[in-house]
Amino acid sequence: MPAMLKFDLLKTDGVARRGRLTLNHGVVETPIFMPVGTYGTVKGVAPQSLHDMGAQIILANTFHLWMRPGLDVVTKFGGLHRFENWHKPMLTDSGGFQVWSLGGADGKGRKISEEGVRFSSPVNGDKLLLTPEVSMQIQTVLNSDIVMQFDECTPYQTADVLTTETQARGSMELSLRWASRSRAEFDRLQNPNALFGIVQGGMFESLRAESAAALAEMDLPGYAVGGVSVGEPKDEMLRIMAHTPRLLPAHKPRYLMGVGTPEDLVAGVAAGVDLFDCVMPTRNARNGHLFTRFGDLKIRNARHREDESPADATCTCPCCKGFSRAYLHHLDRCGEMLGPMLASVHNLHYYLNLMAEVRRALDEGRFESYQRQFKVDRSRGV
Repeated sequence: MPAMLKFDLLKTDGVARRGRLTLNHGVVETPIFMPVGTYGTVKGVAPQSLHDMGAQIILANTFHLWMRPGLDVVTKFGGLHRFENWHKPMLTDSGGFQVWSLGGADGKGRKISEEGVRFSSPVNGDKLLLTPEVSMQIQTVLNSDIVMQFDECTPYQTADVLTTETQARGSMELSLRWASRSRAEFDRLQNPNALFGIVQGGMFESLRAESAAALAEMDLPGYAVGGVSVGEPKDEMLRIMAHTPRLLPAHKPRYLMGVGTPEDLVAGVAAGVDLFDCVMPTRNARNGHLFTRFGDLKIRNARHREDESPADATCTCPCCKGFSRAYLHHLDRCGEMLGPMLASVHNLHYYLNLMAEVRRALDEGRFESYQRQFKVDRSRGV
C-alpha cells in the first residue's frame, strides 16, 4: 500500500528548505514545530487553543498511550484523532526513547536483545516486551499520520562512562535491523500512513553517514535524526545536527527529534531540517520560564512583582494580550494552575510564530538576514 505522504520542496535558501507536507489528516507547511502531547494532550493547552495559535501537527507518545488508556480504549474511537479531538495531522514516536529512559543512568531497568526490549511497566509493574512489530501495531491503532520506526536510542554515556564507537556501532546496526522489521510489519498491517526511519550513530559522524545511507536504501517516506539531546554537551549536539540532515535524501522530509531551544530550531533550519519537536515550551512554562523575542523571561524573579508590561510586547498570544508580568508572577508564586497554562500558551505561540517567520523569510529569500536579526533580538535581554 503506498504511503499517504507527499512532500513538495518549494524553495531553498542555502541548505535551508521551505516545503509542504501532505498527510492523511491535512497539509503541513514546513519548517514547522510540533507541540508535544505525550498522553494525547499538550499539557495545559486545549486543542482549540492549539488550532488558534497555528499548530499544524502535534506529537503523541506510543509508549505512554500503550500504558494508559490502552489500545482497547483508543480502538473504540477509531484512533487518536477523535479520542483527543484533534483533526489535523499527528506524529507518534516509537516508544524507543521511553524504554531507553527507563534504564536510568546505569542502563539497568530494561533488557535489550535482538528481539526487542523487556521492561517492567511503570504503571503496574507488569513484565512487558516492546518490539518493532509491537510498536507498529500500537501506532496502527493510534492511526498517526507519521509513524516512527522502533529504534534504540544510543546514549551519550552510561554510568558516567562515554559510549565508545564500537558500542555506538552496535546500537546503530541494531536500529537498522529494527527498521527493516518495522517496515515489514508496517506493510503487513497495511497501515495507510507514512513510516519514517531514524538515523542513529551517537556522536560519530561516520556512523551517522552509514546509518543514513542504509536507511535511504529502504526508500522510506521520510527520515529523522535521533539520539541527540540525550545528555551530550551542546557543541556536540550542534555538530551532529549540522552534519546529519544533509546526508538524507533531499526529496524526503527531515525531522530532528527532541530539539530544542529557539536558537536550536533556527540552526536546525539552516542545516536543512523540516520538522522539530520538543517538550521545552510547555515544560519550561510550568517552571516559570517564558521565551520571548528578546530573550528568556524568568517570571519568578522578584523584579516582575509590579511590572505592568506583558511578557513580550511584540506577541499577540492571549497571555500577552490580556495579562501583565505582575499577574503571571503572582500566579506562579501562589501555585495557581492558570499560571503554567498561560505560560504554555505563550511559549507554544512563540515557537509556532518563530517558525512562521522563518517560513516567510525563506519564501522571500532573506533567511540569512533573518538569522542575523534573530540573534541580535534574542541577545537584547528582557
